[in-house]
Amino acid sequence: MKSIENVEQYKEVIQEGKVIMLFTADWCPDCQVLKPVLPEIEQQFSDYAFYSVDRDQLLDLCIEHDVFGIPSFIAYENGKEIGRFVSKERKTKEEVEQFINGLNR
Repeated sequence: MKSIENVEQYKEVIQEGKVIMLFTADWCPDCQVLKPVLPEIEQQFSDYAFYSVDRDQLLDLCIEHDVFGIPSFIAYENGKEIGRFVSKERKTKEEVEQFINGLNR
């Protein structure tokens, strides 16, 4: 999973194709629980490009997109938000898969 380094990169990346942004932080225990299954999820949903956004490095971006809990996901297609799974709750692999499957309808 590639990392978003700045707001400009974020805005550029979401413009083309299907993109899923994972908002996370190194100190977040719920994020660390999800980390081992992310490669599997990326492989399963290979029609999406996956990127991680470090909440602490890009706090203004998180505020702008109303992401106050992590881990959280926002999905885009060609610049348009098509779904979000945003909360402070721990997320399971199954819940993330269900979220992504719901985008394909």
